[in-house]
Amino acid sequence: MRRSTDRFLTTHTGSLPRPEDLIRTMFAKEEGVPVDAAALERRVADAVAEVVGKQAKAGIDVLDDGEMSKPSYATYIKDRLAGFGGGGNTFVYQDLADFPKLAQRVFGDPGRSRRKTPACNAPITVRDPQAAKNDVAHLAAALAKVGRGVEDGFMTAASPGVVSLFFRNEYYADEETYLYAIADAMRDEYETVAGAGITLQIDCPDLGMGRHIQHADLSLPEWRKKAELHVEVLNHALANVAPEQLRMHLCWGNYEGPHHCDVPLADVIDIVFKAKPSAIVLEAANPRHAHEWALFETVKLPEGKFLIPGAIESKSNFIEHPELIAQRIGRYANLVGRENVMAGSDCGYGTWVGQSAVDPDVVWAKLAALAEGARIASRRFWKT
Repeated sequence: MRRSTDRFLTTHTGSLPRPEDLIRTMFAKEEGVPVDAAALERRVADAVAEVVGKQAKAGIDVLDDGEMSKPSYATYIKDRLAGFGGGGNTFVYQDLADFPKLAQRVFGDPGRSRRKTPACNAPITVRDPQAAKNDVAHLAAALAKVGRGVEDGFMTAASPGVVSLFFRNEYYADEETYLYAIADAMRDEYETVAGAGITLQIDCPDLGMGRHIQHADLSLPEWRKKAELHVEVLNHALANVAPEQLRMHLCWGNYEGPHHCDVPLADVIDIVFKAKPSAIVLEAANPRHAHEWALFETVKLPEGKFLIPGAIESKSNFIEHPELIAQRIGRYANLVGRENVMAGSDCGYGTWVGQSAVDPDVVWAKLAALAEGARIASRRFWKT
């Protein structure tokens, strides 16, 4: 991923609003209704072209496929890897447990019934290596149409840790063995994306959200050991990909909850720095994490790393004022250097197919505001 030397570039976190007809088809597929695979692939290709064009029109610099082919950023792996045929998983969100009426509203979302998270009950192998190749081809073709090279594209993939979060282990002897099995199977996808010259974003909610929905019963030191293992396994999976072609997304969960149980960035940032990706995509705009820019007053950004802080929220229909966005970008630039900052979003706008807290038209307005805010900040930090 290239760094800018004359302005702040813009990007986002991954998922974007999907067309209604594609949502209906993907719902049917998730529910086991027979779907014409070739027709679906063609529709996905068209949807990628559409969403890439919309990103370019909004003024976003580093574009992706909007995760058009995936039912979610993590659960898509059940369709690409063999070994997941066990019973479905359930989760306890520690923050929502304190607010049962809110939990009922959040968990009452009808889209949740379509979320398939079968446990691992057999050896994990790659079942569909063509899927990642198709994703790469669709994005490359769409980027070419808007006159951008593939160096301006990125694609998301689930980390081994977040796969283990959503799909519990019923087969492998222990957690570490399970994680390494996932990592070895995911390598094919990681290397397919990187091999095409596209920046690979690894989604790592396990290093944020995993603390309060998977390991809430552990002490902080115990959980940090788990996080250390997850990073070791991730680095193993990325052994053949250069750090400069990698970015990772640290996420505390893209749901409308109180988030008062989120592990502070200060308690995990040193572990995150040990991960191979050069870029770190952070939640930095929402009310629970917007203050954490100040951490970099005392924490030094390691050589070779750069930040993509969220300058716009992913759960609010407020369109951030470009001046606020510029201020948010500037806070980070003042602390870690202008060349080490790219402007992004907190999380995705279509994390789960059919579920979006933000109106699709508002999404594009927010991204346009992001681009305008970056232009304002650029004039202040790169004076010509």
